[in-house]
Amino acid sequence: MRLDKFLKNARLIKRRTLAKEVADQGRIQINGQPGKAASKLKSGDELRIQFGQKILTIEVKELKETVRKEDAADLYEIKNEEPVNKD
Repeated sequence: MRLDKFLKNARLIKRRTLAKEVADQGRIQINGQPGKAASKLKSGDELRIQFGQKILTIEVKELKETVRKEDAADLYEIKNEEPVNKD
């Protein structure tokens, strides 16, 4: 599944176009490598996403084409959440 579609389905980012913009800005890493919107994800991948003033590290648990709002959080597990360092 594409990175931008996963972020939308998991409801980490509201819209797929916004997920594409975030990826194009270099604010997402997949297993330590820069992620692009079209990058293919698989279960077990680790994503590091910079949201404004925080960095969220998650592990992809499951990939589904359609997800109900209540089940969206089951697609990933939060590993770490840290503030962005302004040095």
